[in-house]
Amino acid sequence: MNRPLAERMRPQTLDDYVGQSHLVGKGSVLRKMIDSGTIPSFILWGPPGVGKTTLARIISKQLDIPFFTLSAINSGVKEVREIIEKAKSTVFFDSKRPVLFIDEIHRFSKSQQDSLLAAVETGTITLIGATTENPSFEVISPLLSRCQVYVLKSLSADDLLTLMHKALTTDVELKKKEITIQETAALLRFSGGDARKLLNILELVIDADGNNEPDTPVVITDEKVIDRLQENPVAYDKGGEMHYDIISAFIKSIRGSDPDGAIYWLARMVAGGEDPKFIARRLVISASEDIGLANPNALLLANACFDALTKIGWPEGRIILAETTVYLATSPKSNSAYMAIENATAEVNRSGNLPVPLHLRNAPTQLMKSLNYHKGYKYAHDYEGNYVEQDYLPEEIKDKKFWLSQNNVQERKIQEYLNSIRGNI
Repeated sequence: MNRPLAERMRPQTLDDYVGQSHLVGKGSVLRKMIDSGTIPSFILWGPPGVGKTTLARIISKQLDIPFFTLSAINSGVKEVREIIEKAKSTVFFDSKRPVLFIDEIHRFSKSQQDSLLAAVETGTITLIGATTENPSFEVISPLLSRCQVYVLKSLSADDLLTLMHKALTTDVELKKKEITIQETAALLRFSGGDARKLLNILELVIDADGNNEPDTPVVITDEKVIDRLQENPVAYDKGGEMHYDIISAFIKSIRGSDPDGAIYWLARMVAGGEDPKFIARRLVISASEDIGLANPNALLLANACFDALTKIGWPEGRIILAETTVYLATSPKSNSAYMAIENATAEVNRSGNLPVPLHLRNAPTQLMKSLNYHKGYKYAHDYEGNYVEQDYLPEEIKDKKFWLSQNNVQERKIQEYLNSIRGNI
């Protein structure tokens, strides 16, 4: 049985590698290190299908060093330690350090990442990690400080067209077929900068159109690509356009107070293999942006959802996501906090760095006190009701209002309280 086209087209050398010229092009930083024969531990950060795994394998092959690999999805501390012991056994005198490649390193827990530290510090291994998530949030600081981070970009349209031409002219199976590409817009749009997705779609359309018969001409048009993808309901692309369309539908269903729509789009993401943490993060954002002060408990639940998901894992984690989704969708809505920071940011951009009023400044030194820092400040707790009237904005904008309450139970209570202490009843 033939291997998938994406696997057959996996490049074996840097010269065959498509894209990421800022990293591996002639004279680039990573290319220079590879050519010198010495590489540090590093993390490759970028969206799916841009060549992270392939690049790690090419580097190991070009440097002719042992290459070990782990997937964070199905490996634990035990597997990490076993691989490190194997790596130790390959090191002799002045031989080069073996490479340990960890795919989806962002899925490793803190204890799993901790188990890598000693081996990286002592030079037992050269670590290459691959992640689709920001390493600053997902990789522990001690490990991150010992690794360079290289950012891979989504492939450009020119990169994708180059890859497609190479597949049509060099792949052993596609060369047997008569294939004409009349239109490329749909191929490029649905691949979303993902080389693997492009080749998978190309193979899907060719196989469906040609019925696997080498003598059947295949003509690829935008309409044909769209039709073939619609016939394939599992074609959820967690790195391409559909990924963004579905998460958009999910958030808009929550914002629109439709629990049925929200749960449906959640199910689509779960079935498509979306990263659960990505969904949980979006729920935390929605709780603040769309529900906000109308139900402050929404943010607490969304944050608890994120924490619980990291502890429970998959597949039970889908139940936690479902509970939070329904709760957010059925909560009263307000974007007053979101609008407040937008309004304040617009004012900062308009008026620039206005000086802090003297009475609001700290005065830890005698010099600052002599300059009237802190002078005239009224400590609210010294006054009845823990409130005293004073200005908290720069003089130039002292009457500006950035937060405006909206018409819901919670914010009406907030506004009534503010009115009562300010004497605006």
